[in-house]
Amino acid sequence: MRTVNGGQRARASPPASPVEPKPVGSERTEMRMQQMCSGSETQGSIQSQQGTGSHGSNACCFCWCCCCSCSCLTVRNQEDQRPGKAAYELRTDIPACEESPTPTLEEVCAWAQSFDNLMVTPAGRNAFREFLRTEFSEENMLFWMACEELKREANQSTIEEKAKIIYEDYISVLSPKEVSLDSRVREGINRNMVDPSQHIFDDAQLQIYTLMHRDSYPRFMNSTVYKDLLKSLAEKAVEA
Repeated sequence: MRTVNGGQRARASPPASPVEPKPVGSERTEMRMQQMCSGSETQGSIQSQQGTGSHGSNACCFCWCCCCSCSCLTVRNQEDQRPGKAAYELRTDIPACEESPTPTLEEVCAWAQSFDNLMVTPAGRNAFREFLRTEFSEENMLFWMACEELKREANQSTIEEKAKIIYEDYISVLSPKEVSLDSRVREGINRNMVDPSQHIFDDAQLQIYTLMHRDSYPRFMNSTVYKDLLKSLAEKAVEA
């Protein structure tokens, strides 16, 4: 017994009884029971989700109860029943490769001398386009080719139609095939689309040509596309 403030005697608390360690077997049993309980809870939650039927998949962010009388859910169901329409209709037809004879060994060797030698021949453009496809940048070549085709047009109505197609496919920010252009060139195209000419994309075409020359062309020269073509033509030349 000891004296505290106020003269009252405080009774000493009994010593805490030591905690007896649990047997190893009981710990394993408890762990096993916890695993079984957690497994049954997971299975029950999965079954409850499946039992909700179509209401669970149609639940909106405002109505967690998934009731069929929810107004936003009704609107969503009506939208699902309507035929789907893409926000931006993109032409998926990709121009086929240009018809060209098999290049000679001398022509393929000339491709390594300059980018202009590569782009001046249909066989060179086809090989380079095949390489760009592996880098997911084929749209650069497709845009350049579309601009070349536009320059050869003389009919104004045809020019306007093709200029609109080129803009939607390669200039519009909504297109997945949009090419990389700076703001100055893009703004100039937007102004001139009111009355387009066959040279409306000249600045953009030059910018993409420079991009392919500096960025893609060096990798093409070290690619298997070019090396395999050069090797096959060299072997044919030796056999001949």
